[in-house]
Amino acid sequence: MIAAPEKFPTLTPEEYFTWEEQQLEKHELIDGQVYAMGGGSVNHGRLAIRLTAMFDNHLKNSSCITGNSDIKINIVETNNYTYPDASVTCDDRDKTTTQYITYPCLIVEVLSPSTEAYDRGSKFRMYRHNPALKDYLLVSSTRMEIDLYHKKDTGEWLIVNYQPGDTIELKSINLSFPIEQIYRNLNLTPETECKDSGSPL
Repeated sequence: MIAAPEKFPTLTPEEYFTWEEQQLEKHELIDGQVYAMGGGSVNHGRLAIRLTAMFDNHLKNSSCITGNSDIKINIVETNNYTYPDASVTCDDRDKTTTQYITYPCLIVEVLSPSTEAYDRGSKFRMYRHNPALKDYLLVSSTRMEIDLYHKKDTGEWLIVNYQPGDTIELKSINLSFPIEQIYRNLNLTPETECKDSGSPL
């Protein structure tokens, strides 16, 4: 998704929840600043839907919760809230909250040209503070390519690049699938997505 800053006074989480309920668009809260979530390309939406549906079907007999882009994530030990394109939590603590989850083991961001640097940099630095996070999946919407940031048992992060012919392995939810499965019938001609006026860096 694309984050564009809104010019509002600094908000507390409580003020943010109350205010956002009255808005037509979703908004992230980073360091008290509100960022509107704009639209992406057709490929962006189709990829997010396919991944969410695949995760939900795979986990249908488990107690895990699959989230789409409507489910907020609270960054651990902060007052920051984001909307990833997809997420999965298997943590019982997330079953006691109704407005957000905090301990996902898997987070997915479908990349757009305007926010790719943010998703790879500042946003990942926020997400990695979550002790439950095992897999951070960055999915290109313009070419058949996926980068997986996987946290090893030692706590180190390993980056794996997947391209045509590869099988993605998500150890966080014990799922493997060929990359072609989610890119089927997509127009992968590079194009510029909706422009935004800036992302929190």
